[in-house]
Amino acid sequence: MNIHITEEDRVCHIQQAFQEQYPFLKLEFFTQPHEHGAPCPLSQRIDKDTPIEQIRMIHTFGWIDISPQRTAAEVEYDFRHRLGMSVQVFRRAGNDWAETTRTDDWTLAKLNQEGR
Repeated sequence: MNIHITEEDRVCHIQQAFQEQYPFLKLEFFTQPHEHGAPCPLSQRIDKDTPIEQIRMIHTFGWIDISPQRTAAEVEYDFRHRLGMSVQVFRRAGNDWAETTRTDDWTLAKLNQEGR
């Protein structure tokens, strides 16, 4: 399964499409990239109503593969290197959301199941 991303989208549209597939996961967008396994400062989080054209470093449309067997790290890498956007996958942890920094190598299916 894929998410199609265009300049006309807003952050919230991408977040919604992702969470429809993985209800116990969410994507957050940030102004700066992070290293594999490192957290993102919440002060750099991008508002959900921000147009994609304002945050992309690579101005082209594209597809991001969010199939269940892909890892959080692979999805984050694709957003950064194919579209120039910094994202972090979060997993439901009780009533809170936790960054997947220690579990970036888990598949989206496993993360979603763990969040359940």
